Amino acid sequence: MKAFRTLGAALFLIAIAAGGRAQQPGGGPVIIVDTTKGTFAFETYPLEAPKTVAHVLQLVRRGFYDGQRFHRALPGFLIQWGDPQSRDLSVQADWGRGAAASSGQPIGVAEITKKRSHPRGAVAMAHPGVPSQADSQIYVTLAPRPELNGKYAVFGQIIYGEDVPEKIQRGDLVRRMYVKE
Repeated sequence: MKAFRTLGAALFLIAIAAGGRAQQPGGGPVIIVDTTKGTFAFETYPLEAPKTVAHVLQLVRRGFYDGQRFHRALPGFLIQWGDPQSRDLSVQADWGRGAAASSGQPIGVAEITKKRSHPRGAVAMAHPGVPSQADSQIYVTLAPRPELNGKYAVFGQIIYGEDVPEKIQRGDLVRRMYVKE
């Protein structure tokens, strides 16, 4: 099974390198998320959310997300990760909460746009109630979620492995995240 997942990710990267699935207008760098339940990838939207995309790319490149766990998984709603505390199983009650649940460097701006909504597979930044304070917590919608429109910065869309997020449960591991250069 592991070899199949690795092969699938390799084939995806080959397809992208060869022109593969077309990105949407405004699509930027592709981020690969390798999890214990499979691999998915999302394109980013640097034209609509330049500071958000730059911040997430910087975190990904320094390995911030590697080894973290999904701290929120609500069937039919969303999955969420980005809390470094989630590497420690002894503090599960605190996952996703408090000042330690981020990189400690908020983006500082709210890049919410009407152009990007919350269809199934939208990738957006969670925040603690103030959109400009979004930092490292990312979520993926598992169904269209129009009630979230205008409240969170959507900075990407899943383009590969669309079925993987539905399989993810709280506590599943993000083995590695990387940018398809």
